Amino acid sequence: MTTIRYFRYLHHAISRPTILLSALLLCMLPVLAGCTNTNSPAASGSSAGTTATSEAGTGADGAVHKLTIMLDWYPNAVHSFLYAAEAEGYFAEEGLEVDIQMPADTNDALKLVAAGKVDLALSYQPQVLMARGEQIPVKSIAALVRHPLNHLMVAADSGITRPGELSGKQAGYSSVPLYEAMLSTMVKSDGGDPSSLKLVDVGYELIPALSTGRVDGIMGGFINHEQLILEQEGHPVRSFNPVDYGVPDYYELVLVASEQGLQDSQGFYHKFVDAIRKGQQYVADHPDEALKLLLTHQEDTAPLDEAIEQRSLEILLPLMDAGSQPFGYQDSASWEKVNQWLSENGLLAAEVDVKNAFINF
Repeated sequence: MTTIRYFRYLHHAISRPTILLSALLLCMLPVLAGCTNTNSPAASGSSAGTTATSEAGTGADGAVHKLTIMLDWYPNAVHSFLYAAEAEGYFAEEGLEVDIQMPADTNDALKLVAAGKVDLALSYQPQVLMARGEQIPVKSIAALVRHPLNHLMVAADSGITRPGELSGKQAGYSSVPLYEAMLSTMVKSDGGDPSSLKLVDVGYELIPALSTGRVDGIMGGFINHEQLILEQEGHPVRSFNPVDYGVPDYYELVLVASEQGLQDSQGFYHKFVDAIRKGQQYVADHPDEALKLLLTHQEDTAPLDEAIEQRSLEILLPLMDAGSQPFGYQDSASWEKVNQWLSENGLLAAEVDVKNAFINF
């Protein structure tokens, strides 16, 4: 198994939104709050040890203000807008010095932003709502990928042409209650019997589970990664968008801050969002150049496949486009629908007021 795939599967197995994760975050906040940033797991990045906003860059007028942002995973095509904003000087134009960090553990991002150990983090819309259900004070400040990348996948030659036909068959997933709920919703919406599904916890072995026929379908694979790798390795798949089968059209990736961080530094976060809007526009206008910038930031432990990342970026760009609204805009109706669906599926520990879960600049 390649290093890239290992990290990707580990990401599925550990970092996707679960009630257990939210509870863990809540338990760890007092501990993390007492730590110094140099001792936090956020040690990988261009300048490890940079403190959060309350401790950084607040000197005389005109001084550069330092911000830290933690990725959700190792650098890949979805993060191109950040590296473009850095390389093209958009952060500098806003008076910002941004430290882009890769998590030492894929649980780090939301955990550390909630504890105030990094300023901003990349996370997922359902995860933010589930965290707030555990009274964890995080808030989304921008929607980055506006539609699901996580699709139900089956082998193209399996004879399965719709989710309902998975009834009575084996479905692989990675121990995430959210994925169970998505599978159940999709099968039921398509007239199948979700109670007849034979769920197989394949951990981080999503690709081999499907390619070897161990399972009939997988939930947790992304159309801009797992699907591309399967096709590249000679295992074409048929994928089903959860939005077409009863799952609300959720934001796959969002930019998250803590409530305390917003109280202390909302103006700087606004500048950051302005800069990444320019970065995303650069990526849209110059995808080849943006890909080259990304490749210069790939991690030695997770080398990128240029062909995969190029195709990934082609998939991502339309899914990140907010149309007539600025990049990052968040629709309250989306938050309401996702919140309702999570509640109906027993994935929220407590009622969540979605008005407090996000903010538009």
